Amino acid sequence: MSDSIRKVLLGTLIGALVVGFAWHLAGERAKRAPATMGGPPASAKPAAGAAKGGGGPVVPVVATAARTQQLSLDVEALGTAKASESVDVTAKVSNLVTAIRFDEGQQVRRGEVLVELDGEQARADLAVANAALTESASQLKRSRELHVTRVLSDQQIEQIEATHAANQARVAAARSRVNDTVIRAPFDGRVGLRRVSVGSLVAPGTVITTLDDTRTIKLDFTVPERVVAAMRAGLELEATSVAYPGEVFTGRVDSVDSRVDPATRSVTVRALVPNAKGLLKPGMFMNVRLSRGAADLLVVPEEALVPEQGDVFVYVVQDGAATKRKVMTGQRTIGSVQVTEGLQAGELVVTEGTQKLRDGASVTLVDSPAAPKRAVAAGATADQAAVR
Repeated sequence: MSDSIRKVLLGTLIGALVVGFAWHLAGERAKRAPATMGGPPASAKPAAGAAKGGGGPVVPVVATAARTQQLSLDVEALGTAKASESVDVTAKVSNLVTAIRFDEGQQVRRGEVLVELDGEQARADLAVANAALTESASQLKRSRELHVTRVLSDQQIEQIEATHAANQARVAAARSRVNDTVIRAPFDGRVGLRRVSVGSLVAPGTVITTLDDTRTIKLDFTVPERVVAAMRAGLELEATSVAYPGEVFTGRVDSVDSRVDPATRSVTVRALVPNAKGLLKPGMFMNVRLSRGAADLLVVPEEALVPEQGDVFVYVVQDGAATKRKVMTGQRTIGSVQVTEGLQAGELVVTEGTQKLRDGASVTLVDSPAAPKRAVAAGATADQAAVR
């Protein structure tokens, strides 16, 4: 093929491309022309449901009024049972066990012998001390007779009296060591399991057995700081244990701790629970319920609460908008929660649709028969009034 023919074909191809591109541009202009001549594009029209004032979409919500309700002022807590008196029975000195005078689980009286230790050496020391005391007492008696006749000087009689006093102290010390070989019950109670046998060498601090007085149980439990003012001696309570389903133990508050735990913001309360049947054991875990009477409290449905970073909020509906407000909660019952701060009776709080809200969002009420008429008078929207 000659060069002239090639040049002709190349020119024809380039011309066709130019014409095609011009035709494409003309078609694109024709598509955009109606939108320019006929008004703003569809995307520029107001979105359905947008607020007239441009504040975003109106969110349909369900709201109810905060109301006062008479509730029993109950405090529920978890407590631990403790014996009224409790000790670990131990020896004061290192010695051998020669006799065990109790049975496991036995009820013993104060002063009753529990364990006897080897006391031969202690009794021998006591005999020596008594002999020395007898001798010094006789010498003191003779010396006083001689002192009357001025045979002995004042200094000599004082020395003899000092020796006699020292011998008396030695007898007391020896008698104490003898007493330490006999371990007695310090109070009435029930002994636990035996930890030693006859012939065992016990040292100070070695637990021989335990002794608990469980005729009355001390029940320790903690309550929040906000109810500390209501805690007082004599307040009645009920306690239950999983060990005895259906059994209710009654008692009274005995004392309240003088300090509030700064970490948990709670205070320990101690109650006394009679245990005549001996059912309760030290260390038991118990549920405590304590009634402080009844009062009219401000409550809202629990679904109205919005927890956030350790705080609790509600959305309050006013003038067609939802305002996010921080509140303080108190006692909880089934379906409702007491509000102690941040809300007043009659104010509308959102119960359904909180997940769609933000502070200041426009709202419309749906199915809210509890909305009070005062909301309309306060400037509720026409849609809200129509729903009510």
